[in-house]
Amino acid sequence: MGGFGRRTAAPSRAFASLRVVWRRRSAAVGLIVALGVVALAVLAPITAGQDPLEQRLADKMRPPGGKYLLGTDPLGRDLWSRLVWGARVSLTVGVVAVAIAAGIGLVIGLSAGYFGGRLDAVLMRTVDVLMSFPLILLAIAIVAVLGGGLANLMLAVGISSVPPFARLVRGEVLGARRRDYVEAARAIGAAHARIMARHILPNIVSSIVVLATLRVSTVILTESALSFLGLGISPPTPTWGSMIADGTKWLRVAPWISIIPGVAIMVTVLAFNLFGDGLRDALDPRLRGE
Repeated sequence: MGGFGRRTAAPSRAFASLRVVWRRRSAAVGLIVALGVVALAVLAPITAGQDPLEQRLADKMRPPGGKYLLGTDPLGRDLWSRLVWGARVSLTVGVVAVAIAAGIGLVIGLSAGYFGGRLDAVLMRTVDVLMSFPLILLAIAIVAVLGGGLANLMLAVGISSVPPFARLVRGEVLGARRRDYVEAARAIGAAHARIMARHILPNIVSSIVVLATLRVSTVILTESALSFLGLGISPPTPTWGSMIADGTKWLRVAPWISIIPGVAIMVTVLAFNLFGDGLRDALDPRLRGE
């Protein structure tokens, strides 16, 4: 009966959390903007309108307006189309890389926090070594080893983003493993894997979701920086970072080539951060005053 009560209460808690997010104006705006960017990216074949790779040298560096909503680049490619398809790349890298980081960090954090002892010391010292490197530097090093391409880029950014998840999960597990319901599960002889999966993980998943939402923006920035440096996805695939790099030589005569993707990065990152902050407030009862 108790387990059934917890399961039926979960949907109501989820809806209550969404209501809390919606009542916070900044979080609601962030959610709407983030969903808008996601919709544009998912529907890129429809919303882009033109081929992002088609070169029209007769129309190169056209200012925004008229036939080209956001203008064209030095090769005459439509910036709106490239921006929309670049959003798909950035969001794909963001979601997949965060999923990789969360999965690896969850395993490390659960193992270190639950078992403790020497395993905890070894795993956390390894995480500390990774955290001693700046995120972008660690990602550059991994990309240099693995090579370019979308898959390697997602893996590199994902691995470099593991430490925050590992440390968060370990801290949450250290607190959860001393709870009465965990001690009761141990007393009746439940296996370690069952205790972690059924009794600890459900109580820390909200913290992981909040961190994952906030880390998407960090990963998008990292992917853009790598693309700007030429270490991301190979041309001519459009990415926001490479679009900024393409326009750096033409800032005096065609500043919109770099400014437009820069603004897109800023708005998207801000949207995910605002939504993540609101989600954190909604899921943490201490911040709600409960």
